[in-house]
Amino acid sequence: MHHGTRRSLERVGIALTGLLAVVMIGFLALEWLQEYPYAGMLYDQFMVVGMWLDHLLGTSVFSYSFMLRSIATGVLIGIAAPLVGTYLVHREMALIGETLAHTAFAGVAIGLLFSATTEWDGSLLIAALVVGVIGALLVQFLAERTNTYGDVPIAIMLTGSFAVGTLIISYGRGGFSGVSIEDYLFGSAAVIPAEGARMVAVLTVVVVGVVALTYKQLLFITFDEQAARVARLNVTWYNTLLIVMTAVVVVGAMQILGVILVAAMLVIPVAAASEVAHGFRETLSLSILFGQASILGGFAFAISQGLPPGGSIVVVAIGIYLLALLFSSRSGTAISMH
Repeated sequence: MHHGTRRSLERVGIALTGLLAVVMIGFLALEWLQEYPYAGMLYDQFMVVGMWLDHLLGTSVFSYSFMLRSIATGVLIGIAAPLVGTYLVHREMALIGETLAHTAFAGVAIGLLFSATTEWDGSLLIAALVVGVIGALLVQFLAERTNTYGDVPIAIMLTGSFAVGTLIISYGRGGFSGVSIEDYLFGSAAVIPAEGARMVAVLTVVVVGVVALTYKQLLFITFDEQAARVARLNVTWYNTLLIVMTAVVVVGAMQILGVILVAAMLVIPVAAASEVAHGFRETLSLSILFGQASILGGFAFAISQGLPPGGSIVVVAIGIYLLALLFSSRSGTAISMH
């Protein structure tokens, strides 16, 4: 395909993805504000459009608010996860997503224990977010302060946090009513709470904004950290920012993909994009497009076959990766910074 045509198609794809994200954020905002007259009227119109879509497609998906909420969450994760994942993969930090997912699981367990022993009835996702961010900061601290290989602090945090989570869950077995741990382990489209979806919307906007503002600095430390230090860039700060953004994305994605599969959306679309892209900026664009295709294709497959969305999304993502391998002309050449 001609290079100019390809770039044009990528821009159209990114524009459509952005438009879809805006529509989904609009839906979540209207769902939240539907008690107010104008917002309620627009929300009703949104649901009417959903009913028409169901009628045209022969489905029973778009007329249910909980399904639209799940799709909205997926669409937003399909943007934020590959966006952050592109930096992680090129820094050979692919496993950090898995680590922070296990840390977030420990956060869910701590939230359950806290709510069972006190009067607190807040969202478990808030507990997961707080513990996930603390875990991210701890990984960064260990990486900066220890002389071990880079993946040792990650391995310690991964196993340690999951051990804490399983111990707390086992300790409170029978005392944690109304919560399915399997939903957090494997993900579920049916149980995404409204506050969880809204949290993902806010965090996605924040992540996209932060990456847009710090694109050059993050790019610099990704490809040449030593040169960035020589140039007096605050490398520790940007490393910490990246790992905290990863924790934020992981907690959001955990609702659909589950703890076990959450790292896939950080890594697989980026790996696919890296096979066919000619530069870092194109990798970033293609990873978002492949991530979106994985989410939408995975949801379509899951709904049509009555299967869980998490595994379906990951299987579609792997399919896209294998196709990218077939069409790849890279054969080991390094990707450029442009």
